[in-house]
Amino acid sequence: LSSTTTEGRKRRDHRGRKAQLVRQLMRSRKQDGSVRLVDGSHEHEGRVEVFHDDRWGPICDDEWDERDAKVICAQLGYKDDKEDYKIEIRATQNGRFGQGKGRYWLDNVMCDGTESKLSECRHDGWGIHDCTDVETAGVICARVNPTSDENFLYTTKKPEIEKPRSQINDLDVRLAGGRVPHEGRVEIRLGNSQEWGLICGDGWSLLEAAVVCRQLDMNFAQDAPQTDYFGGSIEDVVTTGVKCDGTEEQMSECYHHDRNSNDTQVFCPGNGKNFASVVCTDRLPDLVPDAYEVQRSGYLEDKQLYFLQCSMEENCLASSAYKLQRENAYGWHLDTRRLLRFTAKIVNQGNADFRPAIPKHLWQFHACHQHYHSMEVFAVFDVLDREGRKIAEGHKASFCLEDNECTTTNENRYHCANYGDQGISVGCADIYRSNIDCQWVDVTDVIPGTYKFKVTINGEYKVPESDFSNNAVECRLDINQAGATITDCRVTRP
Repeated sequence: LSSTTTEGRKRRDHRGRKAQLVRQLMRSRKQDGSVRLVDGSHEHEGRVEVFHDDRWGPICDDEWDERDAKVICAQLGYKDDKEDYKIEIRATQNGRFGQGKGRYWLDNVMCDGTESKLSECRHDGWGIHDCTDVETAGVICARVNPTSDENFLYTTKKPEIEKPRSQINDLDVRLAGGRVPHEGRVEIRLGNSQEWGLICGDGWSLLEAAVVCRQLDMNFAQDAPQTDYFGGSIEDVVTTGVKCDGTEEQMSECYHHDRNSNDTQVFCPGNGKNFASVVCTDRLPDLVPDAYEVQRSGYLEDKQLYFLQCSMEENCLASSAYKLQRENAYGWHLDTRRLLRFTAKIVNQGNADFRPAIPKHLWQFHACHQHYHSMEVFAVFDVLDREGRKIAEGHKASFCLEDNECTTTNENRYHCANYGDQGISVGCADIYRSNIDCQWVDVTDVIPGTYKFKVTINGEYKVPESDFSNNAVECRLDINQAGATITDCRVTRP
């Protein structure tokens, strides 16, 4: 009996220890949708990663803005908990905190800023994306006291909302390590230094690459890799955070992060292999939206959600429509939305065809509209208030890039029917007419008044162009109870 009792006690102890281990494992296991920041110089900043299917993965920076960053910061516990303190938030793009590692979990995230966690925001679906490894989203969350010089975080470290930038001034530029003269890693020589150094790839984009190609008389930037493919060593990095608007003639007109005099080495976030590189070319497309067509074609339409269900699947309505759908399972389809409709005519005035960023076999077929998406987001439509804050937005997935209208000397080459090739030929225009689904902005929640209306084409720089300074149209938008008018339209930069 004694032996049996002892054996039973051992079995119970074993089961107890096993149960305790299981409970500890469940407590330590991350919940699906958890977020974290990695590769920042402080714990309040970094590349955003989300936990899903037992793995951490990055988020694509398409449509990534301050409203999305606000949700991340709140989910991580950076909240305004005192009247004297507020949270300063920045959304970062282009791999500001290094390249993404692992599978991209989310793309085209659209938050309104009120969500308590990222998983409540709209997106294209888990694992669905068209992103490269440098299109990673990041955030900077800092808690500051606007009335005091003693700004601090939830840690003892002082916040760096955005590291100070200054012009690079005197420097020489060259390419090295390429297979041909018009490609390679970017090397610079600062001031009177005799040594050539590298640029950290954080935030490096086609805008910065375009300036390098222009300065070296190599025309346009076809690609802006953050890579060590062309060689280089982390010890040779001499500057970071280079920022250009793409129109500068020389790199000396751009800005970079200041470096402390006591720094022995520049901090370059990521895996230590993301060096700024370029590939230059003399042939690229150049898309220009027709400002007159936007102004001429604008009007308001009221439509029930019952007739907009396909559009809802493609995230073409305001967040309040989806909230209504969640909260009113039976009557949501009777709600009426107010849509600002307009026609977008996009002309290719470059010297090469505009083609989708991803190969044909990766295009997404959408059964509801019976068409393929060759780019996740081709156009973005924003309504802004007088302070430049976004109060309504729309986006147009590039389900059909084709030659709708060409000059007499050019032939219509691209057609969407029957899974045809998509693109915009030189001298041709792709026209999204105002009666097409998603060719609108949902302004249901916008009160009557005067606003700025902006239409941006290829604003994520998914496809290289010879000139990005003409990829948007800005207009004045007047909304009243009876209708809307679009006036004073002009072509501008995104």
